[in-house]
Amino acid sequence: MSDLSSWVLSIAGICILSVLIDLFLPSGQISSHIKTVFNFIIIFVIIAPIPKFIKNYQVDYSSFINTSEIELQEDYIYQLNRDKLTALENEIKNGIKSRGILNVDIAISADIFVKAMEINGIFVDLTNAVIEKNEQHIDIKKEVEEVILSKVNIEKEKIEYSGG
Repeated sequence: MSDLSSWVLSIAGICILSVLIDLFLPSGQISSHIKTVFNFIIIFVIIAPIPKFIKNYQVDYSSFINTSEIELQEDYIYQLNRDKLTALENEIKNGIKSRGILNVDIAISADIFVKAMEINGIFVDLTNAVIEKNEQHIDIKKEVEEVILSKVNIEKEKIEYSGG
């Protein structure tokens, strides 16, 4: 705090000195040059300690952070990941349907509350699965597994089947 008071006193002192010199100098060209020099000195006195104050000043950024915005971000990440999972489930269902297998239910288990969502497992319900009439006999589990592995980077062991 003493640095700040000495800085203010320096500014006041140089301003008073400038006024006194202005009073005692005769008017003319030399007077205007001396005033210009004193103006530069005043600016220097004002600016010189600013880097020192900035260097020592610690900003508390926590006062700028609004916690409600953080909760909104978590909601955004949750919704974004939920939408990704829904799109991925539909993509897998369409891939299975394109191979001639109908009525397969897919559920993906993942941690959707983190920024980098990781899939924990995929559950496939083959209870109502049927092969289209014009398709030959195919191994449904093998076909479903191929579609899933082509769409998702997951280990085979994380795919669980029920029914069928």
